[in-house]
Amino acid sequence: MKYYSQSISKRESRVINEDAALAKKGMAAVSDGAGGGGVFAELWSKYLLKQLPVSALQDFQQLDAWVDGIWEPYYKDCEEKAKQQGALFLNKFYDEGSFATLAAVWLQDSKTAEWITYGDSVVFCYDFHNHELKYSNIRLSSFDDAPYLIGSNAALKAEGFHAGQFQLTGEEVIFVATDALSHYILMRYELCHRENYEDEIDEAIAARTKNSNFIKVAEEEAEDFEKSLTRLLDAAREQKSFIWLMSSLEESGLLAHDDYSLAMLDCRQTKKREKTHSHAEHHALAWRKMHQPRNLKMLQKKKYKKWL
Repeated sequence: MKYYSQSISKRESRVINEDAALAKKGMAAVSDGAGGGGVFAELWSKYLLKQLPVSALQDFQQLDAWVDGIWEPYYKDCEEKAKQQGALFLNKFYDEGSFATLAAVWLQDSKTAEWITYGDSVVFCYDFHNHELKYSNIRLSSFDDAPYLIGSNAALKAEGFHAGQFQLTGEEVIFVATDALSHYILMRYELCHRENYEDEIDEAIAARTKNSNFIKVAEEEAEDFEKSLTRLLDAAREQKSFIWLMSSLEESGLLAHDDYSLAMLDCRQTKKREKTHSHAEHHALAWRKMHQPRNLKMLQKKKYKKWL
C-alpha cells in the first residue's frame, strides 16, 4: 500500500498553516484549524491528529470520550504559551480555546475502511473500476455553512458527528481533504455526473456565494473527473507538485483561497496502480502545458514567490 499526505498554507508570506494532515499504513486524516475563533488553531489541529487512536472511533460517544481524554495536556501547555502573549490573549484562550474540524479513515482489513467526520472536512473513496466516488455525509451547498468544530474548551454536539464504512475490492483510492479542496473534488464529480446531482448543483449555484462562482467556472471547463482526480493524486506525492497544482487551480477560479490538505491511502493492486499513475502523468503534463504561466517573473508578480 502507498500513502501520501500534503498540507500547505495560503500563498501569502508569513502565513501560518492552520491545517494538519496525516497518512500512514492503515490510516489517513486531516484537521482544519479554525483561525476565525479562539487561538492556537494550528497547534490544536496537529495535536488532534497526533492523538488519534489506532482503531476507528465507532460513534459520537467514543469521539466525545476520546476528546475528553486528551484535551487537558494540550490545555495546560497552551495556557503557558498564552500567558507569554499577555492578558488579552490569555483571556481569549480561557474564553474560547482552540477549534478544528476532523476527518479520519482507518483500514480495518483489505475489505473494509471505517471513517468519521466532525465538520466540513471530507473522506472520499474512488473506485477506478466502477468510476464511482463515495464520500462522507455532505452536500455542495453545505460548504457555505459554518462548520461544526471540535473545541479544546467546548462540549461537542452529536449532530456534528458522522461515521460510516467503505467496502473495498482492491480498486480504490481513499483520500481525506479539508474544506476548500473537498469542495473542488465534489464539484468536479457532480458536474461530470450532472444527471444524478442536478438538484444539488442548482441549490449550490442558487446560493450565490463564492462557491457558486467556482461551480460556474467548472461548468465552462467541463473536464473529465477521473483526469482531474488522477492529476490531484499524482501531485500529492511531492510537495512542489502539490503547491503548483493548488496555485494553478486557485488562479483558474476553481478553488477557494485557503490552506490545503490532502491525505491518501492507495488500496489498489500494484499493476492497476501503475497503469493509473502512467495515465495521471500524461494528463498532468498536458494540463500543465495548458495552464502554465509564461515565465517565472509572471509568477513572482502574482505573489507566488513564497510557494516556489
